Amino acid sequence: MGVLKRMSGILQAKTNKLLDKAEDPRESLDLSYQKQLESLQKVRRSVADVTTAKKRIELQATQLQQQADKLQQQAKAALTQGNEDLAREALARREALQGQLDDLGTQHQQVADQEQKLIATAQKLQAQVDSFRTKKETMKATYTAAEAQTKIGEAVSGISESMSDAGLSMQRAQDKIAGMQARAGAMDELLASGALTDLSNPVDDIQAQLDKASTTSAVDSQLAALKAEVGAGSAPAELGPAGGEGSPS
Repeated sequence: MGVLKRMSGILQAKTNKLLDKAEDPRESLDLSYQKQLESLQKVRRSVADVTTAKKRIELQATQLQQQADKLQQQAKAALTQGNEDLAREALARREALQGQLDDLGTQHQQVADQEQKLIATAQKLQAQVDSFRTKKETMKATYTAAEAQTKIGEAVSGISESMSDAGLSMQRAQDKIAGMQARAGAMDELLASGALTDLSNPVDDIQAQLDKASTTSAVDSQLAALKAEVGAGSAPAELGPAGGEGSPS
């Protein structure tokens, strides 16, 4: 029982939380206002019903009064003819009608009092409903403004997070570009130094040795030519026998 009770309490709490999250206060306020209008309308219908009942009493009283007045005239007419018994009968009927008129008067006063109370209640409810309508519209406007402010805050927060992520992505991209540039520079240096073979112009090892021998032979030939040229230019000039510095006097 205890476990079931706790599970029921947890389920109820979650249900209430979901309902609170899904409920829009503006809709709740409009619904409350609608219910108040319905209650006010019921009071107004009650006022109309009581007023209708009062009018019926007034109509009945008018009809009875007309009958009483007619009996009064008939009693006079009977006396004029000397028929006292008929006059008495007419007055007796009139007296009975007067009792009904008195009862209708009492009922009329009671209904009129009830009508005034209902009218006062309707006016009071009308004032309350009008006041609630003003308050609910103010609260709805305040809620809408707060909701908009919350959405703006969430949007700004989302933009800030996006900017932060974008900054990290840009930093990673810059680091990757810098690494690729450094690697490209290193490859250029290695290719220039001969430490790596240029794959765009492949040369096998035999051809490389032949090229090296050819280059060495060309250098040796040029060196020999330079030696010959230098040797010829540095040889001493021979003096003639006819008149030289070393001829006898």
